Formats: sequence, C-alpha cells, structure tokens
Amino acid sequence: MQWGACLEGDAVKFLIPAFYFESIYAIDLERLRARGVRLLLADLDNTLVPYGVPTPPLAVQTWKTALEEVGITLFILSNSRRPGRAQRFAEALGVPYEGHAGKPKSGGFRRAMARMGVQPEETAIVGDQIFTDIWGGNHAGVLTLLVHPIRFGTVFRRIRYGIETPFRAGAKEGERL
Repeated sequence: MQWGACLEGDAVKFLIPAFYFESIYAIDLERLRARGVRLLLADLDNTLVPYGVPTPPLAVQTWKTALEEVGITLFILSNSRRPGRAQRFAEALGVPYEGHAGKPKSGGFRRAMARMGVQPEETAIVGDQIFTDIWGGNHAGVLTLLVHPIRFGTVFRRIRYGIETPFRAGAKEGERL
C-alpha cells in the first residue's frame, strides 16, 4: 500500500495537522485571530520550551503578551507527569493550565474550553506531537497547529518524530494560515 492511499482514510485524517510551523513564533497571531480563534491551547514541553525548563523565558512571555494584544488567551494543556510542572510554569506565565491532560483523549480539551467559555471553532491547539496534540485536537474539533520540536532529545523521541513525518507532510505551510 502506498502512503498516499494510507493518508486518505477517515482514521488517518485525525493525524494530519491543519498547519505546520517552524516554531510558535512563526504563527501569524493576527491571522489566527481573524479565523475566530479566542483560545490557544499550548503543549508545554518541546513546544513552548525544551523539556525541563522550569520558568518561561522572556521570549515566551513576550509571545503571550502578543497573543493577549490580538485577543487570544493562552492556556497550557500539558501531559507532563512531573508533579506541579505545568502548574508552576503556567502560574509564572500568568495563564490557566491543565496538567495530566490525557491527550490525545478529548476530555482535557473539552474541560479547557468549558473553563474558558469557548467553543471548538474558537479554539486552536499548538503542539509538537502528532499522536497527542494533533490527534487530540482534531478529535476535539479544534484548529490544529503543529510546530517543529524544539529538541529531539532521546532516541525514542527521534524515532517517534520519524514515524510522524508523513503526517507532518500533510499539513499546510504556516504562511497560509
């Protein structure tokens, strides 16, 4: 079976992001807001910062302020199992969060949207992983934005990102957001 045929199945459509960017900083925030997005769910590790970075660097703080200026609320939606990791980072950044979100299950996405009073069509997710962030976001009905991972890290992560390559290729280039 050829990859093209595999990518046409209904199940596989959940693995293809709407857009792909080099980093969070490449996302055109005004265009994102023009699409009706009011809430941006963001994965934490390897999307906003490398694994283990305990506090938001100035660049992330500035990006969060730019989101607010266009009318988009940032919300950290993390699968981190480290106790307090998402909470400490989110509190330092001054944003709401949900740790142990259980991505790709849609429950964490739905709880975040309910908490913030928005609908799926007003929500986007930005993350670095196809099998958690994108699969879960597509299943929850939100706009999916994939970013290149900040660091590949372990051999396991390199293999996983390699497996995700065909799905990354299915995304539209970020400039067309």
